[in-house]
Amino acid sequence: MENLNEAQIYVGTYEKYNNGSLFGKWLTLSDYIDKDDFLNACKDLHNDEPNLELMFQDWEEIPDSLINECWLSENFFTLRDTLKELSDIEQEAFMAWCNNGSYDLDTEDCQDLLDSFRDEYYGEYDCEEDFAYQLVEDCYNLPKFAKTYFDYGKFARDLFCCDFWFDDRFVFRRT
Repeated sequence: MENLNEAQIYVGTYEKYNNGSLFGKWLTLSDYIDKDDFLNACKDLHNDEPNLELMFQDWEEIPDSLINECWLSENFFTLRDTLKELSDIEQEAFMAWCNNGSYDLDTEDCQDLLDSFRDEYYGEYDCEEDFAYQLVEDCYNLPKFAKTYFDYGKFARDLFCCDFWFDDRFVFRRT
């Protein structure tokens, strides 16, 4: 999963590329406040070209919906800054949630996305049955002897059939 705090782009230009040169440089986006700051650094790097057309030849830790070879989303820096409120694990869960929910990171309001994520995220568990076990412990006051007869596997199956979904190790409530 992508970690926007570690995002990097290898910035070249179309003119250099078309003339057989791969000259460019890896730029770490956490070094820049916003897109304008980043683009100014790109212009400084390639200040030898009067008609500058930037070419993002490679990138790391950036979702494909936020970048292609000639474009970086306006929303990247807003999303990166918004996600700083989350731990690394929560950021990973957020990206899984976005990918499974088909959210458009390029156009949707970042704070609204974060609020919705927080409403639906239930945590990190090794498997669906572990979540079911924890839910029973937290929500039901079963006597100890009843817990020995409780079928956590079937309870988990029913939970994840309708009310929850599981991705890798993260549990989310369905909306």
